[in-house]
Amino acid sequence: MTLAASVREAYLRTVASLPETPLAELKERLQSALGQGYRVEKELGGGGMSRVFLAEEVRLGRRVVVKVLPPEMAAGVSIDRFEREIQLAAKLQHPHIVQLLSAGSSDDLLYYIMPFIEGESLRAKLAREGELPVAEVLKILRDVLDALAYAHRHHVVHRDIKPDNVLLSEGHALVTDFGVAKAVAESTGKHTLTSMGVALGTPAYMAPEQAMADPHTDHRADIYAVGAMAYEMLSGRPPFSATTAQAMLAAHVTDTPEPVTKHRTTVPPALNELILRCLEKKPADRWQRADELIPHVAAMLTPTGGTTPTATQPHAPAATPEVAEAAAPADPIRVAGLFVAASLVVLLVVYAVVQLVGLPDWVFAGAIALLAIGLPIMLLTSHHERRRARARASGRHTLTPSGGLTPYFTWRKAVLGGAIAFAALGVVAAGY
Repeated sequence: MTLAASVREAYLRTVASLPETPLAELKERLQSALGQGYRVEKELGGGGMSRVFLAEEVRLGRRVVVKVLPPEMAAGVSIDRFEREIQLAAKLQHPHIVQLLSAGSSDDLLYYIMPFIEGESLRAKLAREGELPVAEVLKILRDVLDALAYAHRHHVVHRDIKPDNVLLSEGHALVTDFGVAKAVAESTGKHTLTSMGVALGTPAYMAPEQAMADPHTDHRADIYAVGAMAYEMLSGRPPFSATTAQAMLAAHVTDTPEPVTKHRTTVPPALNELILRCLEKKPADRWQRADELIPHVAAMLTPTGGTTPTATQPHAPAATPEVAEAAAPADPIRVAGLFVAASLVVLLVVYAVVQLVGLPDWVFAGAIALLAIGLPIMLLTSHHERRRARARASGRHTLTPSGGLTPYFTWRKAVLGGAIAFAALGVVAAGY
């Protein structure tokens, strides 16, 4: 059994003591609740806290998934509040979100209906493969973050991001069960793991503020969960391990996660830093928005992005306003203009000294030669500094090559070299 599987098993122990409704009875009750419009076919596995059934929508001849809160768990849920909360999530329409088609109730049976997605869950893929290739992880992250960014803009927080709720189909990732955790919690008034086994999240991916049932928990809890899920995709294990759900929650609150690179050295440093920032204890220290992360993930997906393990310089990122502003001081035209203006001032000073002190004419000629050599050096320096500024502004980390002349083209070294050259000219002139 993998570490992730054992963590999941520990979590499910929180509801293992609840009496489970027999399959035949639950299926019969669900069919009665759905009516003749649907035909319940079979139960699907991997539902976690809910029971999942495959059904056919008779009129349209399409397959759908019906997720049911078992009667023993739905006890005490306000049906009106549940449906009112879930209506918000049902309004979400996005390519990477599995849409809620409808929701309903019958006595103490609560259910919601979604399209059936061909493919598999991320949980099933991780159970089969363990660690995933870095490029595949980045693609999944990009799709999940895109879905979260859209939902957060519409004031819907998922609160239960985990591999079980990410479906993989035709090379894309889709997020399911949006708003369900909040709908259950809001309709029961229960916000902790011990409340009839209904959790506002899953222990292995739960943000510290969720673990402490902070009523001010917001969309940044989703960002924490994305970091925990990315950690598991890359290392084959969640950021924390424990034998009980309570110990797992305590680890999220108090322990510092190890770098992903400790478990897998081929993970790019930039991706490792991105994930660790997602996993910061305080929400204010994390990335603040899902759409803030998307450009960084997209940049690492490019052939020369931050995932390159070799010491090569990536191409300049897209010219966003922030990147353009950061690179502006190193613009070659601006540098050339400033250099020419400064050169005129220097030549006037040298000419005046030559005339007043009586220095030979070759001192003035030497100054012209030094400035002529300095111009291309300054332009080359501006080129390299511009690339560094763009990389810093885009959040991408570049590795300085160990060979070649590139490390020598910095503002500090260029100015220092010019000062040394003119000082040498002064020493020669004084000695003459």
